[in-house]
Formats: sequence, structure tokens, C-alpha cells
Amino acid sequence: MKKEHFPRISLVIIAIITTVLTSCSNSDNNNNNNTSNNSNNNITENTEVASVEVKTEPEQVEFGINLNEYHVFKSEVKRGETFGEILQSKNVPYSKILQIAKQSKEIFNIRKIRRGKNYTLLCNSDSIPTAEVMIYQPNNIDYIVFDLRDSINVYSAQKEVKVKERVVSGQITSSMSNALDKQNVDYRVSNKLSEIYAWTIDFFRLQKGDYFKIIYDEKYINDTTYVGIGNIKAVEFSNGGQSHYAFLYEGGIYPEYYDETGKNLRKAFLKAPLKFGTFRISSKYSGRRFHPVQKRWKAHLGTDYAAPTGTPIIATANGTVSKSAYTKSNGNYVKLRHNSTYSTQYLHMTKRAVKVGQKIKQGQVIGYVGMTGLATGPHVCYRFWKNGKQVDGMKQKLPEAKSIEKSSKNDFIKVMTPYKKRLDKLKVKPEDKKEEKDLLAIK
Repeated sequence: MKKEHFPRISLVIIAIITTVLTSCSNSDNNNNNNTSNNSNNNITENTEVASVEVKTEPEQVEFGINLNEYHVFKSEVKRGETFGEILQSKNVPYSKILQIAKQSKEIFNIRKIRRGKNYTLLCNSDSIPTAEVMIYQPNNIDYIVFDLRDSINVYSAQKEVKVKERVVSGQITSSMSNALDKQNVDYRVSNKLSEIYAWTIDFFRLQKGDYFKIIYDEKYINDTTYVGIGNIKAVEFSNGGQSHYAFLYEGGIYPEYYDETGKNLRKAFLKAPLKFGTFRISSKYSGRRFHPVQKRWKAHLGTDYAAPTGTPIIATANGTVSKSAYTKSNGNYVKLRHNSTYSTQYLHMTKRAVKVGQKIKQGQVIGYVGMTGLATGPHVCYRFWKNGKQVDGMKQKLPEAKSIEKSSKNDFIKVMTPYKKRLDKLKVKPEDKKEEKDLLAIK
């Protein structure tokens, strides 16, 4: 009997307990809801909810990439360090580095990275950071991006450059370079002036009281970082009491410097295929010379300019590349056709920098000094043709460069006149009396 009814009694007891607990739970929930409502009402009535300003990190963009998305590592190439070693240090596999080397050939030769140049690595946020982008900066303006995300992409670009005009003037007390240095003017301005006035003023024989007035451009990135000079636009240089004007005019085939009348300041040919101060003449044009390699007497139909290997060789006149090749005797050489009368040739280069058919401007680098072909030391053999015959270039009466074309004369005057007025109104910065006394004391 008892065994039969026990389960029923147990079920009744359980049901009663469940009902009691449910009732208590509902009562507690009601109380909590009332309390919550009262609390919410109190907050609404008595308290203003404070607004929280979430600060976001400002976007930092460089090289056209948002750097905030990466771990950024900046450094410079160390002595003996290679492109591959830099990427391997940030866990890029060697197989991928080989792919980069192949795909970047047309844009940049990775073997040309140089000690002291800056680079940036953008790495992911994995536990072991891996480089996804590398940026190499061969100078302050240009950069090469090696983008390893997804497929490999290599491209070159430039930082935005802003040009600011600067005007300087001064008197010469010792040298042109010293006078400009006192005003914190880039030394390249002095070098450029020596090129502009190469046929007009001897900068080694400047006189006390000579003065200059210069209007030129300076280049900046990020408005504050100076990266070099731009164009020298106008100059007045007084030498020995005579003023020499120079105005840049870019309306012709090539940019040229002319005086106030439109006369070209340069000659049609430079005196040498190397810049002043970088060479010595080791052998002149001769009808009979003992050849140092072939060990026999023969004509030497050129002028040898000895200079260190790698010294830039420049075109002595505007022209077109008619030959850029290698032969057993000439080594690497370039030949330029200047017009129907004149041609020049440059032998024994370590490397050629131009191609056949390319238009060349006077002073442009066409190759580099070497000792390829029949040569015993680094030099460039400079050869000169007139009417198809080799002649001594040092003894030629060379033609003047062309003045402004008649069709461009009015345009030149419009460009030149405002600059000339500015130069004429510009006061020359007085000489430094203290420096003059110091120089006299030294003498």
C-alpha cells in the first residue's frame, strides 16, 4: 500500500514546493522592476548623462600609405648590408626576395642600395612581425616602394616638392663661394654660376668690389625640409666694373641663359668633356705618338683627359647619339652628331649612359670614365670631327651658340624685363668690414 502511494504523495509535495518558489521569484522580480524603475526615474530626474569623447589617433600618411595600420621600422643601410638581408631581418622568405629582384629590374636594381640611405619597413601585427612593404630612399625626394601584399608590386615615386623663390646679393671680399656661404646659400649656386658664366667671367680672378644679385629657387618637402636648389632664374654679376646679366629662358628646344639683348651666354662647345677641376690632360692630339699598349708609333687623333674611374663624362655640345657601342680598341664609347659639320666621340668608358637616337643637351652626362678597350689607366679619349675629318678639338675656332630666335624674341623680352627691373632695384648687401680687416691682418 505505502509503496504504491509514495510516488503520488511525492509528486504532490514537489508541485506545492514549485508553486511556492515561483511565487517568491515573481515577487522578487516585481520588487526589482519597481526598484529599477524608481532608480531610472531618479537618474532621469536628477542626473545628466555625461557624453564620452572617443579620441582616435590621427592618420599618419607617408609615401601614400597609412602608417597607422603597420608596425613601422625606420633605419638606414649599414656598411655591407644587402637588400635581401634587410628583408630577411623582418621574416621575408628568400624565395620572395628572389621574386622581388626579378620584378624590380625595370624600376630599380636592388644591388644599387647604398650605405647611409634611408629605408622604411612596414610590418604586420602578427606575433612574429613580417615586412609587407619596404620603401627605399636614394635621396630626399625620390623613393622606391616594394609592396609585398598580395602580388608583388614595385614602383618609384617622389615626395611633394614645394619651390620657394629666394633673392640674395653681396660683395666679393675673397671668393664667390665664401660670399655666398656667409648668407647660408647652397654651394651648388656657386657651381651653377661658374657654369652659366664659363665663357664670360673667370671666377679665379674676381676682384674686390665685384658684386652679385641672384634670383633663384629653393626646393623643400613638408615646407621645412630643404632638399636643394631649383632654377637660377636671373643674375647680375658685376666684374671689374662691368655688369653681366643672365636670364633663364625655357621657350626654346632647351633651357638657355641669355643676356639682356638675347645673346646666348654659352659657346656651342665646352672646352672639355669633364667638369673643371676633375681631370688633367695626359696626352694631346698628335700625328705621331708611341702607343702605350700596342708598343708602336702611330697617330693619336684625340685628347686624353685622365680622371678617376666613375667620373661623369659630359657632352660638349647639344646633339644626337649616333653610336653607343663597344669595340676591342675603343672599349665602351659614345659618338654624338651635333650638326652637319661637327661630331664628337668619347672613348674607354666604364659605362655608357645614353642610347642611339637620344637627344643630348650640352653638359648632360653620357657615360663614366673607365679604362675599357686599349687603355692603361682610367681616362676619356675625346675626339673631334669637322666635315667628316678628325681634327684637334683644342685648336678649333668654335662657333658661338645661337642667340634668341626672332620668333621668340618678344616672348623672351616679356620674361626677362620684370626680372631685370627687380635686379636693378635690388640693393647690394654691404661687405663685411670685420672680415675685410681679418683678411688684411692675415696678409
